[in-house]
Amino acid sequence: MSPAFEPIHHLAQQGRVHAPALLAGADDPHAELLAMVWGPRFDRQHALDLWARLSLQQPAEALPLLPALLSAADRFDSLGVPVQHRLRRLIVRHRALSE
Repeated sequence: MSPAFEPIHHLAQQGRVHAPALLAGADDPHAELLAMVWGPRFDRQHALDLWARLSLQQPAEALPLLPALLSAADRFDSLGVPVQHRLRRLIVRHRALSE
C-alpha cells in the first residue's frame, strides 16, 4: 500500500467499526458519508447531527462513537486533496458495488 493512502485505510477501518451505528436507519448511507467528506473539510455539523440522532435512539452506542467521529474528522482534514478525492471515489465505487 502506498504510504500516501495509509490514512484512507485507517479511516476505512474506523468506518467499518462505527459507521453501522452512525448510519443506521439512513436511506442512503453512502450519501451520508459523501455529505461528510464532499468539501475540503469534514462536515462536522452533519456528522454531529447524525450522532445526535443516534444518541437519542441508542445512547449507550453513541457515547463511545463521538471521540472516534471527531478523530476521523481531524484525520480527513489533514489529508491532501488527491487523497481526499481518492476517498470519495472509493465511497462512490462501494456504493455502486452495493446496489
